Amino acid sequence: MSVVIGIIALIIVVTIILVVMNMTRGSSLGALKSSRNREAAIREASKRLSQNPDDIEALYVIASSYFDDKNWDKAYKSFESLAEKVTANRNIPGIDGFEVFLRYGISARRLNLLDQAYKGFSMARTFRQDNFEVNYELGALEFEKKNYEKAVQLLQQARIQDPESPAVLRYLGHALFRLKKPKEAMTFIRKAIDLAPEDKESLFTLAECYHEANQVDQALRIYNHLRADPVMGPSCCLTTGTIHLETRQYEAAIQDFEIGLKHLNIKADILAELRYKLATTYIKLNEIGKAIPYLKQLQAENPSYKDVNILLGKYLELNANRNMQTFTMGSSADFVALCRKIVIFYYPKAKVKITNITVNKNEWVDILSEIDTSKWSDVVMFRFVRSQGSIGELIVRDFHSHLKEVKAGKGVCITIGQFTDEAKRYTEARLIDLIEKDRLKAVLNTLDAKTAAKK
Repeated sequence: MSVVIGIIALIIVVTIILVVMNMTRGSSLGALKSSRNREAAIREASKRLSQNPDDIEALYVIASSYFDDKNWDKAYKSFESLAEKVTANRNIPGIDGFEVFLRYGISARRLNLLDQAYKGFSMARTFRQDNFEVNYELGALEFEKKNYEKAVQLLQQARIQDPESPAVLRYLGHALFRLKKPKEAMTFIRKAIDLAPEDKESLFTLAECYHEANQVDQALRIYNHLRADPVMGPSCCLTTGTIHLETRQYEAAIQDFEIGLKHLNIKADILAELRYKLATTYIKLNEIGKAIPYLKQLQAENPSYKDVNILLGKYLELNANRNMQTFTMGSSADFVALCRKIVIFYYPKAKVKITNITVNKNEWVDILSEIDTSKWSDVVMFRFVRSQGSIGELIVRDFHSHLKEVKAGKGVCITIGQFTDEAKRYTEARLIDLIEKDRLKAVLNTLDAKTAAKK
């Protein structure tokens, strides 16, 4: 019995000693924290650290001092050490583990150490899940990692603590937009802009939301407002130009792209796309001479950009030969006029009488003619196909049927592209000549000289 009493007495004594020690530690840290003379407290903490590098209370005071002074590098290193100790023992008397990890995360964030910041805020969240700053910072970091679903979840929780935070509303709206939810995103981005009207990036994203939601007029109003902005301007010009290009408002598209190219310090991808789309818009207007310089710039800076090499090779040739350009891209009236010339001069020294012209949707034209030479006379049907690709058997079969309908003795099918092997085999036993690009080029190259000589 006396032994049991002795053991119980020993336990009581040890417990009392531990309680006293904890109270002493707590009061010591409290004294350091609440000292009116901050410099004295820091000196005291430094002295204690020099005597014992593992003095957590003193390290906490020093780390807090660095943090308050916004000395982020030293604050980060100090709180990193504290974080390691709190990770090993979450219940250190007098030390707020949540605050240690929060300040560790903030210091790392200020130093752009994003992985460490994420670690700090994540650990802080294990202590408290309802803290605004932790949820906001983690949401922002998830956004920057492009983890938009996680970002939205965390930012929604931050919004519960502060529904009017412009930063939360902004990130939330941008994240929802990237999740292809433009209508939901609009709600938050508009609120963010109301609270922070100078946020041009959010204004641009709002325009993108309208665009994605097919509210094009509202989108264009914002894009046009931002066209002169040195940062957002090039992107806005590219987007408005693309909208006008898709709706065949070519002159408006050209104006947009040209305004965009006047900006300085344009991002490389935006610059390339502005040049490319400006060039292709000029091509649609048959202004090849204006398109070529932009294609050459693109080829010099990025030879593998889209189909620039193909376009440049094609349109340099067309630009050098006005007749080829008319054959390929000219208006229907100009194309028909050119085809008439070809018929007239196709057979040397022949008398030619054109009896009928049929146009098929600007895709091809059929010209029926009576040809009279010193050796033969016949009715000849010409078909001029504008396609620059491969001409297959179906078009040639259709042409042959047409020959029989009009009782033509011969047919000539001309294209600026090429005929497939099937098309060529079909005409082997029929009175149809197939004229491909190379022979057509030769005809077109001499056409103007023949026209001038006849005059």
